[in-house]
Amino acid sequence: MSFYRNGTLLLAAFLLWAPASRGVTEAQDPSKIDFAKLIECTTYDVPSYNEFAMWLTGPESAKAMKLFGISELSSDNPFLREFQLSAPLTVFGRQTNRVAFASTGPLAVLDEADPHSLAKQLGVTAAVDRPNKFLGKKEILSRKDQQENSDTVLHTRISLNVSTDEAHPGKTLAGCSYSIEVE
Repeated sequence: MSFYRNGTLLLAAFLLWAPASRGVTEAQDPSKIDFAKLIECTTYDVPSYNEFAMWLTGPESAKAMKLFGISELSSDNPFLREFQLSAPLTVFGRQTNRVAFASTGPLAVLDEADPHSLAKQLGVTAAVDRPNKFLGKKEILSRKDQQENSDTVLHTRISLNVSTDEAHPGKTLAGCSYSIEVE
């Protein structure tokens, strides 16, 4: 198997910057992102999300957090970075003042104990539906691109997610996942 087929992390990180998807951020400026649309899986592509996430968590994070009116919170979930918003944000017809970032995308932290209503509204299908855990997604985009002069295939996926998390009792997490996998 070749270096590329093994999906080496370095290659995957590089390829995440490759243009592959649905719409492109205006002027490729992460400060111009419409945060609600990013969470709702409308308008943006994987490179735009990655650029925004790197800007938000990189060397310019203080500037980014000030511009978006957010401050980082401690999180009981090691897979999420949480932020408090200085002004409420409306997503999926609901308001929130908290957001979280998973490895592949932003999530609104909603004051809704039961995720079923939101999942139904968004057409999200449950993969896990137990009393203490809900996990569902709806695929927005799935595209495979064969790389020119290579056996490498990039699988671009954008999906809408609704879930619950034991670290967030009484809350529903909903947002978008942006990923490119090397096949």
